[in-house]
Amino acid sequence: MSTTPISLPGLLSTTPSAASKRRALIAGGSLAGLFAGTLLRQQGWTVDIFERSSRSLESQGAGLVEQADLVRALRTLGIAEVESLGVTAFERVTLDRQGRFITQDRSHQTQHAWDRIYRILRERFPEAHYHLGRAVTGLAQNHKDVRLDFAEGGSAEGDLLIGADGTLSAVRDVVAPGVAPRYAGYVAWRGLIPESALGAEAHRDLAGRFAFYRLDGSHILGYLVPGADGATEPGARRYNWVWYRQAPAGAPLDRLLTDRNGRRHRISMTPDRLDPGVAAEMQAAAASLLPPAFAQAVAATPAPFIQAIHDLQAPRLLYGRVALIGDAAAVVRPHTARGIDKAAGDAIALAQALAAQPAPLPEALQDWEVARLTEAQAIVRHGRRLGAPLEPERNSRQA
Repeated sequence: MSTTPISLPGLLSTTPSAASKRRALIAGGSLAGLFAGTLLRQQGWTVDIFERSSRSLESQGAGLVEQADLVRALRTLGIAEVESLGVTAFERVTLDRQGRFITQDRSHQTQHAWDRIYRILRERFPEAHYHLGRAVTGLAQNHKDVRLDFAEGGSAEGDLLIGADGTLSAVRDVVAPGVAPRYAGYVAWRGLIPESALGAEAHRDLAGRFAFYRLDGSHILGYLVPGADGATEPGARRYNWVWYRQAPAGAPLDRLLTDRNGRRHRISMTPDRLDPGVAAEMQAAAASLLPPAFAQAVAATPAPFIQAIHDLQAPRLLYGRVALIGDAAAVVRPHTARGIDKAAGDAIALAQALAAQPAPLPEALQDWEVARLTEAQAIVRHGRRLGAPLEPERNSRQA
């Protein structure tokens, strides 16, 4: 695997001596923050990433579909053969309730494992500058610099603050108060299991395919991704499935997002905290509603997790010396398969803008803001169109 950095237009034109005088602070140590951090370090910036979680994020996430900006960002970091990191499905199929193929399309598509991409980026970012357990409580800025304050005490100062801290961004709460995620009325149940855990029937129908099944107000899809160690050979991979189900706001959603200790979570529920009764109800529904292959995949998942689907679009991305990227800037529905891709695109465009423009901050990022805001708005609209049939309110209006 090649690891020689690749120069994209405008990306490595800033000299290391000039860039090294600048320091970027990044709130959020997930993929968006790591893409921004590694790309800026490649230009010579001093970068520190501050992640609110006290634990590594490697266990988060599941599968993701390869898109153009993800490939561009990884290649810029020196990974030339990006497709070799993933698993390619050679056919897209739709199943009926009995498990028969009702559509078959011989188009190829490559899927990656979230944890594999995360490890690649962490390996390229120095451990001494990646800080776990640093929750943001506030920030302040002037015409010269920006300061980030932490719940654990202390602060950090830099020339630029990048808010990459996700859907519930603390940075966005400060610079754009009142901008909050809006629940769409349905959730994504997710599972990630060893390929070997698929039964014979499920493996025959699902392995090597990007498969779908649709029913009123719901649908499920699934595909193979690399194994936990990055293995892509048959038998060593993992199967990733996503099942969208309606859950109206109020008691239905509260039940799903209340953990085994009675705590209500805002956006998602990790496998280790999921109420076993809620998981059992979902798996019973899968047995009665889904084609046999998908029902087998769901039944073979001992630790499913839940993501409540939200929409969000910040009206701006640039607030003085603060730039928002990834889900902190715009939350796009998973149907687009563009969430991680958009985060990578935000980061690579940010790095290009900082390298290409001699103007001081924040003037150097004004064109970046316009371009990325337009891109985000288009993806958000597309995701809403794709997800509209799953929204309970839309279905009740059509009834």
